Amino acid sequence: MAPTFPNPYVSRKLNNIDQVQIMKRKREDWSRLYHKMLKGLETMINIQRLVKDIKKLAKEANTMITEVERSVLTASINN
Repeated sequence: MAPTFPNPYVSRKLNNIDQVQIMKRKREDWSRLYHKMLKGLETMINIQRLVKDIKKLAKEANTMITEVERSVLTASINN
């Protein structure tokens, strides 16, 4: 039997290599997108923590101001 040209096995193998490379690129793209999304979520979580801390500090400051205000009013009433 004489060899045929082009060899169908070789062309099929080359097509499979092309498909594998395409799939690899897609996987890398999805991996990059996934890590980018994770970084974005991490940033949003950090911002939420900062906002929570700021609210806590504002509440404490408001309580302190209220106490100072009561002290001043009490002092002014007693004088």
